[in-house]
Amino acid sequence: MSSIRPATPFRWGLVLAAGLGVGGATVVLALTNPGPADFEAFAAEQLVQRATADLCGPDGLPMALRLVVRNCPELIRSQRHLLGSLAAQASERQNFGLFSLYRTTIGGPRVLRFLELPVYRAITLAGAGQFVILSTSSDRSESAAGHAGPQP
Repeated sequence: MSSIRPATPFRWGLVLAAGLGVGGATVVLALTNPGPADFEAFAAEQLVQRATADLCGPDGLPMALRLVVRNCPELIRSQRHLLGSLAAQASERQNFGLFSLYRTTIGGPRVLRFLELPVYRAITLAGAGQFVILSTSSDRSESAAGHAGPQP
């Protein structure tokens, strides 16, 4: 007849330590889940970079506006807070406690009626005090891909 030995105190201590570690990590993740204000600042920086690349390049602003706008990158940087606010309004947050997902759709004629801006879409993961962009697309890239023909 075999006898079952009770778990040693060392094993219970290990289980307790692991449980406390997992619980502590969960609390830390929940506390460091960035909120909407953090996302607004992150999105503002991303939009400044994207708008500068798209609008200040050779195919960006129409010729008439290029004559008026002397320093396109500086003009866009000066609108950083406005861009962040627009991104916050154009985003939907799904809060899962430990992390959040932000789905953003911004741009197009709703932003500037006199300028043909692309519509940008992004899905961003927020967690542990960080943001990671999971996917991005724009109607410019989609229409360009659609006209390119079948891809191998």
